[in-house]
Amino acid sequence: MRKYLHINLQDRSITEETLDGVKIARAGRYLIAKTLVEREIYKVDPLAPENPLIFSAGPFAGSNFSNANRTSVGCRSPLTGGVKEANGGGSFGVALGHQGIAGFTLQGAAREWVVIHLRKDGTIHFDDATPYLGKGNFEAARLLHERYGDKVSLALCGPVGEYQGLIAGIAFSDVDKRPSRLAARGGVGAVMGSKKVKAIVVDLHRMPVFHDRKKVIESIRTYANWMKEDNLIAGFRTKGTAMMADFTNHIGGLPVNNFTGGRQVDAASGVFKMGAEFITRRNAERGGENTHACMPGCLIQCSNVYADVEGKEAVSPVEYETICLMGTNLGIDEPDHMAQLNFLANDLGVDSIETGATLGLLLEAGKARFGDVDFLLRALGEIRQGTPDGRRYARGAARVGKDLGLARVPVIKRQAISAYDPRVIEVTGISMMLSAQGADHTVGNVPAYDCKDKDAKELVAVSLESQILVAATDSLGLCLFGRSVTNAHQDFIIEAIAAATGVDPGADFMQRLGRETLKLEAEFNRAAGFTESDDELPEFFYSEPLPPTGRTARFHGPEANAVLHERWGKIGL
Repeated sequence: MRKYLHINLQDRSITEETLDGVKIARAGRYLIAKTLVEREIYKVDPLAPENPLIFSAGPFAGSNFSNANRTSVGCRSPLTGGVKEANGGGSFGVALGHQGIAGFTLQGAAREWVVIHLRKDGTIHFDDATPYLGKGNFEAARLLHERYGDKVSLALCGPVGEYQGLIAGIAFSDVDKRPSRLAARGGVGAVMGSKKVKAIVVDLHRMPVFHDRKKVIESIRTYANWMKEDNLIAGFRTKGTAMMADFTNHIGGLPVNNFTGGRQVDAASGVFKMGAEFITRRNAERGGENTHACMPGCLIQCSNVYADVEGKEAVSPVEYETICLMGTNLGIDEPDHMAQLNFLANDLGVDSIETGATLGLLLEAGKARFGDVDFLLRALGEIRQGTPDGRRYARGAARVGKDLGLARVPVIKRQAISAYDPRVIEVTGISMMLSAQGADHTVGNVPAYDCKDKDAKELVAVSLESQILVAATDSLGLCLFGRSVTNAHQDFIIEAIAAATGVDPGADFMQRLGRETLKLEAEFNRAAGFTESDDELPEFFYSEPLPPTGRTARFHGPEANAVLHERWGKIGL
C-alpha cells in the first residue's frame, strides 16, 4: 500500500488517502489527466488557487529499479491553457517512495511563502521560506541543505517561478544534490509560485515495502541485465543525449538560427562542435564526466558533468534539447558559450526549450545578432531580476513573438517546438501537433523513422503507437530513454507491477494505460476550448524550404486528425 496526500495550503490541513493494487500503478501522467478532468479544472484560471499542483511517483519509486524513479508534476498549464504533465529525474521520486508516498496534491495557496517538509517520521512541517526567496536555485539548495541536512531531496520553485514567469519549471535534486533535474515544461513552476511554495523537502529513508520484495528484486536484476546488453542504451551511456545532435545535424533537421537552417558547422574549422563527437572528447580531455546517473540506480547514465577550460564543473547536465534551443537555435557554435547559458537556466529553474525559443525570437526581431552571447547573458539577467523586460520575456515564446509582431514563431498550442525540425523529422512533428500537451517531442519522438514518400496514414500510425507507449511509461515513472528495453518487454513490466502491488493489472495493461491517458488529455483540452485548428504547425514551416534539404512541412492539422480519428475508432481509444 502507498499513501497519497492532499495538502490544503490555506489552512494547512492534510488528508491522507490509501492506495493499493493497480491504483499504485495508475500514476503519473494518467493520474494527472484523470484528476484534472474529473475536477473540471478546465474551468479554472491556471494561476488561481483552485488549480491543483499534482506530484506523482510510479509503482517502483524508492527502489533501485533502473530509470523508474521519475516524478510527474501536473496542473492546467498557464503557458498553454491545456492539460500539462511534466516529469523529471533526480532523487525526489526516490525520496517519496522511501516514505511510502505515491504522491501529493497542493491545493489552494499559502498566505505566506512556505517550505513544506515531509519527514521520515510521517509528520509534515510548514516552515518559513523567507531566507530562500529571490535566491538562485543553487544558493537556495545550499541553504536548504544547511537547514535540513544532506539526506533529503528537494523540489524547488526558482526565482522566475516566484514571480509566476511562464517559462518556469520545478527543479529536483540530482544524485549529487544539484537542483538541476527539471520538470520543465508548461509553466508548472509558475503554478508552484502562485501557491507561494518555495520548496518541498522530502527526507530520504529506506527502500519501501513491496507486495513481493523478492520478485521485485529479481525483476530489478533482470531489467538491469537487459539494460547493460542494449546497444542504444550503450550509446546513451557513452555519449549521452548529445549524440542526437550529431544525427539531426547530419540529416539537416537541427534548429539553427530560429529554425531558418537545419545544419551547422563551425565557420573557422568546418567542424560541428555542438554534438557528442566533439563535446565528449573535449570533456574527457578536461577531466569532466561523460557518464552520470541523474537518478539513483539508473544504468542508462546519459547525464554528464561538463568541465570548463580549467577542469572545473561548468554545468550539469548538458542535454540535447538545451544544446540546440540554447545553442544552435541562437547561432551559438561553441559548447562553452552554450554551457554558460545552460547553467543560468538551471539556476533560474526555467525550461531551456521555452527560454531558448524566446531568446531566439529576440534575435529574430533584430535586438542582437545571432550568436551574441553577451546579449543573451544580459537577457537572462533581466529575467533573473524580474525587470519589466525580463518579465515580458518570461511569458514564453508565443506571447513574446506576438508582442514583437513576428511571423516566424515556432510554437504549437503556445508551447515552443522542441529541437526536431518538423519539416525533416516528420513523425516527431506530427506527435507535437497532435498531442494535448503542446509542442513536446517526448510525447512521441521517432526521429530516425524514414519518412520519405510515406503518407499521413502511415506516419500518424507510427506517431500514435509511440504516443500510447510513452503515455504509459510517463504514468509508471519510467524514463523514456529506456524504451528500447521497456517497449520490448511489456509483459515483464506488467509482471513486475504485479509483484510490487500484489495485483495483476492484465496482459494489455500498458496499452490500456497509454490509451486511457491520451483519451483523458484530449477530453480536457476539448473542454478547455481547443479545436482542430490548434493542431497546426506555424505557417512558415509550410512555406519556407529548410536548408540544406529544401524540405517543407507536408501535413496539416485536419489531415493528421482525420487519420488519427480513423485509427482511434479502430483501436478503441
